[in-house]
Amino acid sequence: MKFSLLVAIAPEELEQACIDAATDAGAVGMTLMSGRGIGGERKKTFFGLTFEGSQSVVLITLEKSLSLKVLKAIRHVLNPAGDDSRGLVMTLPVEHLGGIDMSQVMRFEEQLRHER
Repeated sequence: MKFSLLVAIAPEELEQACIDAATDAGAVGMTLMSGRGIGGERKKTFFGLTFEGSQSVVLITLEKSLSLKVLKAIRHVLNPAGDDSRGLVMTLPVEHLGGIDMSQVMRFEEQLRHER
C-alpha cells in the first residue's frame, strides 16, 4: 500500500470546513497546526499595527488513491467559485512510514474494496 501526505493551508475560519470535507471524502485522522503566512501582497495595517491573519495547517496521511478525492474536497472549500482561492492544498509522496494505526490501514483497505 502506498501513502501520500496531504497538506492544506487555510484561513483559521475555514479550518472546520476543511476538516469536515476531508472526513466526508474518506480521511480518518489528521494533525492540525497553527501558522502564519507571508504572501505576495502587502500586509494590512490599522493605526500602524500590522494585521496578520492566522492560518491552519492540516496534515493528513492517506492511501495514495484516496488522496486526490480528499484534495478535491478541500479545494472546493478553499476555492468554491473557481476563481480566488483562500488557501493551498497539495499532496506529497510518502517514501517511508512508521507508527500508523493499523485500524486506519484497515479502513483504507475497506474503502479501496468499495471503490473497485
